[in-house]
Amino acid sequence: MEEDEKRSLLVKELQGLSMAQRDHMIRNMPLSLGEKRWLREKSWSPKGKQQGQKGRGGTFSCSRLRYSCILALHSLGLVLLSGLYAARPWRYALKQIGGQFGSSVLSYFLFLKTLLAFNALMLLPLLAFLVGVQAAFPPDPSGLVPTFSGLELLTGRGCFTHTVMYYGYYSNTTLSQSCASPRETGQDSLPYNMPLAYLFTVGAAFFITCITLVYSMSHSFGESYRVGSTKGIHALTVFCSWDYKVTQKRASRVQQDSICTQLKELLAEWQLRERPQSACGQLWQAAMLGLGWLLCLGTTMGCAAAVLTFSEVMIQRPDADGQGVELLALPLVVSVLNLGASYLFRGLATLERHDSPVLEVYMAICRSLILKMAVLGVLCYHWLGRRVAKLQAPCWEDFVGQELYRFLVVDFIFTLLDSLFGELVWRLISEKKLKRQKPEFDIARNVLDLIYGQTLTWLGVLFSPLLPAVQMLRLLLLFYVKKASLMANCQAPRRPWLASHMSTVFLTLLCFPSFLGAAVFLCYAVWQVKPSSTCGPFRTLNTMYEAGTVWVHRLERAGSGASWLPWLHHFLVENTFFLFLVSALLLRARTRSSSSTSFTLFTRRGSGGADRIYLHSLGWPWVQRSSCQVLGSKARATRPDLPFPQLFLILIKWVLQHGFVFWNELATVPARCLGPTRPSTEPSGPRAWLCPG
Repeated sequence: MEEDEKRSLLVKELQGLSMAQRDHMIRNMPLSLGEKRWLREKSWSPKGKQQGQKGRGGTFSCSRLRYSCILALHSLGLVLLSGLYAARPWRYALKQIGGQFGSSVLSYFLFLKTLLAFNALMLLPLLAFLVGVQAAFPPDPSGLVPTFSGLELLTGRGCFTHTVMYYGYYSNTTLSQSCASPRETGQDSLPYNMPLAYLFTVGAAFFITCITLVYSMSHSFGESYRVGSTKGIHALTVFCSWDYKVTQKRASRVQQDSICTQLKELLAEWQLRERPQSACGQLWQAAMLGLGWLLCLGTTMGCAAAVLTFSEVMIQRPDADGQGVELLALPLVVSVLNLGASYLFRGLATLERHDSPVLEVYMAICRSLILKMAVLGVLCYHWLGRRVAKLQAPCWEDFVGQELYRFLVVDFIFTLLDSLFGELVWRLISEKKLKRQKPEFDIARNVLDLIYGQTLTWLGVLFSPLLPAVQMLRLLLLFYVKKASLMANCQAPRRPWLASHMSTVFLTLLCFPSFLGAAVFLCYAVWQVKPSSTCGPFRTLNTMYEAGTVWVHRLERAGSGASWLPWLHHFLVENTFFLFLVSALLLRARTRSSSSTSFTLFTRRGSGGADRIYLHSLGWPWVQRSSCQVLGSKARATRPDLPFPQLFLILIKWVLQHGFVFWNELATVPARCLGPTRPSTEPSGPRAWLCPG
């Protein structure tokens, strides 16, 4: 009876508000969707209906019709947003993986999701300003286009060569103002200069990726290296981690598994700190570690020498420019060496028997990273050093783009074979023959495979602008394959450990060895290597960089109307001081992220504590639970990192939702809901308080 009286009082109070105020208040109430729907239906004022029937039927009908149209459009938008949300491959899988396998395995799939966002962000300017324009104004065909045979999906040659997939298809023309036909670059017209667009679009895509990558890395650094965030985390996890808004049985089961796994990780980390180790054990472990590193470095040098020797043999062959399966020889050799070396490193890690699983993963990541960077360094020398001299007459840019495409495809095939057969066979051997449990998920090897594939993509953007689209398709398929293999062939780590810094480490490795190396490779190709004279947008120039210089000289001859553009090009592109300044600012943002996050956490803790004390003095029963949930969520070690585009969309959505009704609601909140006046020591500002009913 008491609950019914409270509900009736709340319904009466809601009936006295306007539609916007009523909807906003119901939306912010800590109730289930069913109760909110019941309140919205009951809050329609019978008095208003009777008045509408007596004399204001037309006005009420128009108001009701307008409100119904607004609700219909709002519902349609929610349906579209929910459809887009459901179409994402990580909609339910990430919660399931985090609950069953812990934050360590979850960090791999979060990193895969971040790479997917990076490639989508890089692909957008390439499609808008380069690929789309060239597809709308295709050049004249230079010869007979071969038919599709199916082998092009593996080799990247054949009919793919005569498409916007590769560098050689793009023309060195300037589109006219009427867009009817292209003209040569030497004529004066409204310039959509394809060489200039090619150079600046690729440069802008790399610059946007760099800014996004540094932002994501600094954000992840601030989230994972909080000062004082682990104090009392065990009590917070036990008493404050449950989300009371979860009502479905499946979701509650996933949340229960997640809390259980998180407690195991916290206890394992605490036990690892308290476990002492003898001097003999430390000496034996150091000896095994040194021997393992010697074997790993020797293996890396042997693999690099093998790749260099085999690439030289491929160049010296008379049919080095073949069209068939022989083009896959070098990618096959590199993939076999990478796969065999990764299994060797895994065996060495088993013999070393690290006490800390975190140290074991970091050690494996460092070894695999050294191997892959050494192999990629040899391949870069092979492409820009040896192949350019060998293929001066044909289009060497197309060959490099096709070679990188083949490396991506072959690496993906080996990853599929290793996931579908390697992990399956190892699981059957462990269960049937060795009488053991399922093997664990190899985080280090799989993460380095992702970084290796992304590095290949960045290396090939200049020579194949659609390579990020191929990488996106590869990542989507890889997500489903790895998830299925994880659920069927792997078990949770036998020694649970807290992956509090894994996302930061992955993004750091992606930024400095991977992205920086690809940027150096492309800068060398743009500034130093002579383009092909028979294909591509830079066929008449000595270097690709000369396209910008020629454009600046044309602007200087055109007159004083565009005199600021040559000045901008001189100080932003030709002057190296700006590049050093940008690099210093990025590094400064990287190092200051930890201190700024700690200061923000300290200031928010003081104001948040004062707010909770005041709300608790009003007698609101859910204040303790809500604050406890906030502390529990902030104390969790692993959270999905927000990329820059997702953060921008969230900001726009928040402004659209709260900006229009904020001040209107502030002036019309009932007096009973405002409560007593806040003390003068509290920070002042516009606040709307929910009536507890």
